[in-house]
Amino acid sequence: MKILVTGGAGYIGTHTCIELIQANDEIVIVDNLSNAKYEAVKRIEQITETKIPFYQMDVCNYNGMEQIFKEEKFDGIIHFAGLKSVPESVKIPLQYYANNINSTLVLLELAKKYHVKNFVFSSSATVYGNPQTLPITEDSPLSATNPYGRTKLFIESILQDFYTCNPTFNIAILRYFNPIGAHPSGLIGEDPNGIPNNLVPYVTQVAIKKLPYLKVNGNDYPTKDGTGIRDYIHVCDLARGHVLALNKLKTNCGLVIYNLGTGTGYSVLEIIHAFSKVVGFDIPYQIVARRPGDIATCYADPTKAYQEIGFKAKYNLNDMARDAWNWQKKNPKGYE
Repeated sequence: MKILVTGGAGYIGTHTCIELIQANDEIVIVDNLSNAKYEAVKRIEQITETKIPFYQMDVCNYNGMEQIFKEEKFDGIIHFAGLKSVPESVKIPLQYYANNINSTLVLLELAKKYHVKNFVFSSSATVYGNPQTLPITEDSPLSATNPYGRTKLFIESILQDFYTCNPTFNIAILRYFNPIGAHPSGLIGEDPNGIPNNLVPYVTQVAIKKLPYLKVNGNDYPTKDGTGIRDYIHVCDLARGHVLALNKLKTNCGLVIYNLGTGTGYSVLEIIHAFSKVVGFDIPYQIVARRPGDIATCYADPTKAYQEIGFKAKYNLNDMARDAWNWQKKNPKGYE
């Protein structure tokens, strides 16, 4: 299959591109490079020994995207492109709604016009809001505690409405839990702009002395050590989930929804201790106030994804810490 990968130069996108190429799919990357670097695309080419067509384009640009659809003739779309920071979304909600929703509308209009009937959407566990029961199944109640999560929730509704009137399409909604780690080669990994919003790049930048200490947002949650608990999944496991989802779409399955997680929750302090063990010294941290929009505990029930597409995480927490640290050591300034 020839797959359009929007946001393919980003953290999850790059790792998924490698899995797609290794599964003998052909890929085309579209990314506006607002939160990614072209060097990441070159690293994918280095790892896979494959030349990748790349377009620097904002997915919200209908005319620009239509030209790409005309030229490339896709069989499927994996839609990663979007703004993705919870705290930033609280500060600039209108930009999140405009970017994340409009980019999806453009893709769906063009997918319909050019008969690209396989669509994988990069959703998030944030659509479960503050979960009432754990672990979280795909049937758990949906809500959102921040604008980022609401954009994902709205887009899921848009996709379901679109599918209702276009039942020949096949759509997979993948609800990610917390991707961490990096490709074992150390050539690609997470490279956020500025001070990271996500825990693990923050931890590794402190470990490499780029930042003085880690700020732990809240230690008064109703959890085992007071810090937030999340389901951390290795980004390579997550990437493999997209290939399995595409395989499912090839069977004309209609619209499907899967949690991609491990089913295990780790606290922030447990993550810090795991990284301290890998790097060989204690990572300094300070407790600060909770962040707006954060919740106490969130972890998946991944049973449905295992039963229907054969997805099961292979990497453990030590693997995730090891690979994230390997990336950071080899690339102290990220892709620069």
